[in-house]
Amino acid sequence: MATAIETRNLGKRYRLGVDAAAYDTIRDALRRAALRNRGGTEQSAWALRGLNLDIEAGEAVGVIGRNGAGKTTLLKLLAGITEPTEGEARTRGQVGALLDVGAGFHPELTGRENVYLNGALLGMSRADIRRRFDEIVSFAGVERYLDTPVKRYSDGMRMRLAFAVAAHIEPPILVVDEVLAVGDAAFRERCLGRISEIGGHGRTVLFVSHDAGSIAQVCSRVIWLEDGRLHRDGGVADILADYLSHGHGERLEAQFEEDDSAPFVLERVAIVDGTGEVVHSPRRGEPMTIRVSCTMREQVRALDFALVITDQTGSRLIDDALSDWQGGSGLPGEPGAYELSVAIPPLFTPGLYSLTVWAGTEFETLVEREVLSLRVAPQPEDRQEWSDRTRVVQPTISWDVQHHPVRAPGKR
Repeated sequence: MATAIETRNLGKRYRLGVDAAAYDTIRDALRRAALRNRGGTEQSAWALRGLNLDIEAGEAVGVIGRNGAGKTTLLKLLAGITEPTEGEARTRGQVGALLDVGAGFHPELTGRENVYLNGALLGMSRADIRRRFDEIVSFAGVERYLDTPVKRYSDGMRMRLAFAVAAHIEPPILVVDEVLAVGDAAFRERCLGRISEIGGHGRTVLFVSHDAGSIAQVCSRVIWLEDGRLHRDGGVADILADYLSHGHGERLEAQFEEDDSAPFVLERVAIVDGTGEVVHSPRRGEPMTIRVSCTMREQVRALDFALVITDQTGSRLIDDALSDWQGGSGLPGEPGAYELSVAIPPLFTPGLYSLTVWAGTEFETLVEREVLSLRVAPQPEDRQEWSDRTRVVQPTISWDVQHHPVRAPGKR
């Protein structure tokens, strides 16, 4: 089969600090010249380096890695948004990019007008947009608001319409960067189904996501980037299992930087035992508690908060939500700092799992992040053949055995 994407020694370096601006002034140029004359060096960082890939036409390839691993940089290089510092990237056929969904939407224009504007910016002809217009609008679910200016849309409605437009372009190569956090769970499933459909029609898909379940559903191959370099490349099951176990042995605790502009701020997530201590590796048959610290800066109506736990195959074992539609939920709809604790029963078999936190409303996602990877260890007395059995969960089961002796013949 023909190669659709080929990279050779591909690298991208960014200047740090003030030199990383998109334009230069005379003062900046003179300062850099003076720095070089004094034998100094400019500060820079490699977002991607030495990357060699061959992706065949029709492949659906997932790209995983921690934040800052170089995933988005790779997609931008393939889409021609930025130029490589070294090496080269070759693509055979037009590349459609779902990177910054909603870029190009004009707030004063109606939803109808923005469909045509955004479609044109993404390379669709007017005839193509007209042919697919009803399908786009139906996919986004904004029929009632089609002739309303976009500035009156909620963030979720605007993102849904933007994704609907972007998802209906038809290039032979599609690169997708974390666009599934655009609305409620049902809409995210439609987004995922649309990406799977694109791959099923023989087009090449490069899909970046932190959601192991989404990767497993869409892709047949996974590329794992680490610190801007290719760490592993192979089948979905093997790579995801290795990825989820990466960092095993660390305390199951994650802290996050605050975003001053966000109404919902996720600050800390930890897994603790019965004494409240942060654990390293919970054991089979032992309950655990997930503790989440967060802050609401403004009131959010109809807020939902969800925790998702997936196994190494991408299957969702727990996907549970708390909603302030429920009376007395105590969910952080009002401004302030909150601590949420979720007790998880002892259900998991020994193996690798990932924890994702989601918060939002019916129409808008405020945060969606894979926060922790954890390994559930077997009990010391567990036999290996027990641990190797394939099963989804392993709850504690109570057995009752009653013995009725067989009476000897002729005896009463």
